[in-house]
Order: sequence, then structure tokens, then C-alpha cells
Amino acid sequence: MILDEFRLVDKVALVTGASAGLGQTIAIALAEAGAHVACHGNTRAPDATCASVTQLNRQAFALTGDLAERETPRALIDETIEHFGRLDILVNNAGMIRRAPAVDYSEADWAMVIEVNLSSVFRLSQLAGKQMIERGSGKIVNIASLLSFQGGITVPAYAASKGGVAQLTKALANEWAAKGINVNAIAPGYMRTDNTKALQQDETRNRQILERIPAGRWGEPKDLAGAAVFLCSGASDYINGHVLVVDGGWLSR
Repeated sequence: MILDEFRLVDKVALVTGASAGLGQTIAIALAEAGAHVACHGNTRAPDATCASVTQLNRQAFALTGDLAERETPRALIDETIEHFGRLDILVNNAGMIRRAPAVDYSEADWAMVIEVNLSSVFRLSQLAGKQMIERGSGKIVNIASLLSFQGGITVPAYAASKGGVAQLTKALANEWAAKGINVNAIAPGYMRTDNTKALQQDETRNRQILERIPAGRWGEPKDLAGAAVFLCSGASDYINGHVLVVDGGWLSR
């Protein structure tokens, strides 16, 4: 039955940045599909997310760690595998944004955004990939952005990092597809999250954004749930290196 291909019963997933927003929604969606979930929080403990997972009769495991620190990815992978005994799914969702005109953009902000949004994604994927290759199966889903395709305004590091995420997704897929590992990405459109509060509160930018979205509304975190479950499930076994845009039609405008 086709719906069985979307089930994740007893799969083990690690979702970074799962304390709130998109990551929390994705973690809960994977649990609804049957997965046990290691929920990572960068600065906030993912207690609420873990509670939602356990309410679904799935196992939850709370992890914290600053992805700006180079050793954090190894700790997250090792602790997840030690707790669950395996890792089937990695969702690289954690990210950050710092806004400033390019001429004023600080070295510190540049380094921080690239480290969290891109370098940690590579490290987590590399470590998870080694485990998955040994078993001959696994799913890695990276959270890209519309700025994987566009340049944005006053977010040079974010745009560079998310462009890098899209290319890294393709590069890893090229190497690992034949080994049974699916590496893909989701590029969310304009979503109502903490990262976009500044845009939502800017009357002019909010109006401009809504005028361009054919769906006529901001996206909600739940709009990513189906895409995430799909790319983490057997239903996507022949999809490799793809960046799935979930944007209400923004890019087609």
C-alpha cells in the first residue's frame, strides 16, 4: 500500500533546532509517522518538543549544544546513537540569521552564521553519513531557504550559507546515493518563525512579501510537515540531491 511507504515506524531521527518553530514541527511530524526522535536545542532545551513526541507513544531524547562549537556535531551524533543504538534520519534544521548592510557586516557575525548554518551541517552529515553507509541506508534532509536561490537584502552571510547548503546537498547526494543514502533539502518560503519576526513587523516589507506570494499568506511551520515526512520516508527512495521548495508559489511568481 502506498501509504505504508510514508511510515517511519521505529526509525530513529535526529532533528537539530527542534525547540520551536520549523524544527519542532518537523520533529513532531516524524513522530506522528512513527519515528523515535532525538530533539536538539541550541540555547533552549527542547522539553516541549520531547513531551509532544512522547505523547504520541514514541521515544524522545533531549539534546543541547551550541552548533557554533566545532565539537558539538560529534557529541550530538554520538549521544543519539548511544541512546537509541542507531540513526536512520538526520534533519539539519538549526540555523540563525544576522542582519546588517553588507558594507557594515562584521567578521564575527559572518563567521558565526557560516559556522552554524553551513559548517555544522557538513559535520553532522559527515558523521551521520559514516554510520548510514555502514548499514547501506539512511535519510539526510537539510533545511535550505529561498535564499539558496536569491540574494536577499542585508543578509549576506545567511544567503551565502543557504546557497552552500543547497550545493552541499547535491555534492553529498552524488557521492552517497549509490550507497543507499538519500540526501535532499527543503527550501521553506516566508514562514512565521522567530527568524522572520523583523520582516513580519515591517509594514512595508510584510505587504511586499504578501503581494508576491500566490498563496496570499505567510507559510506556517506545519506547511513543512508533509515534505519532511516524505523526504525521510521510503516514498522518496529515488529522490537524490533535490531541493524541494515549499513557498506558496513565491519562486514561480
